[in-house]
Amino acid sequence: MSEDQKGMFGGSGTGDTSGYELTLHIKKSRLLEVAFILRDKLKFEMCMGVSGVHYPDRAGAELVALYPLLSLTKNQRLRLEVATSELDPHIPSLVEVWAGNNWHERETFDMFGIIFDGHPGLTRILMPDDWNGHPQRKDYPLGGIAVEYKGATTPAPSNRRSYR
Repeated sequence: MSEDQKGMFGGSGTGDTSGYELTLHIKKSRLLEVAFILRDKLKFEMCMGVSGVHYPDRAGAELVALYPLLSLTKNQRLRLEVATSELDPHIPSLVEVWAGNNWHERETFDMFGIIFDGHPGLTRILMPDDWNGHPQRKDYPLGGIAVEYKGATTPAPSNRRSYR
C-alpha cells in the first residue's frame, strides 16, 4: 500500500506489520467507511470471513473481530481488527460490503457474542437458540455434556484420557 493510500484512513485506526501481512486496527465507528474504501478504491474484492477472539484481560476491548481481506486484482492480503467491550459488544455488520460475511458474522455472534448491527438475520447458527453463553470465549466453563451415541456415553473431561 502506498503512503497516499495509507493516508486515506486518517484517524480511523492504526496499522501493524509485525506479521506477514498488514493488520489495520480500526475503530468500530469507522469500520463501514474503511471497508467501502478498501473494496472500492483499493480493490480488496474479497473478505474471506470474520472470526472472533476473546481477550478477557483487555479492559474495554475484550472482544475482537478479525477480517482477512484479499485483493485478487493486486494479489495482496490485509487483515482488519476491530475491538469492542464485553459490556457493549456491538460492531457494524459488513454484509452490505461483502455479502459472503452473512454466515461468518452469525457464527462469530454465536461463538463469541459479538453483535453485528445491521445484519439482515443475526441468529444463532451452530448452537440451539436457547443456549446460554458463547462457547469460544475464554470465560466459558470447560466441561462435558453427557452425550449418548448408540448406547455409549462420553465421560466427563476429568475421566478422559490425557496425553502427556
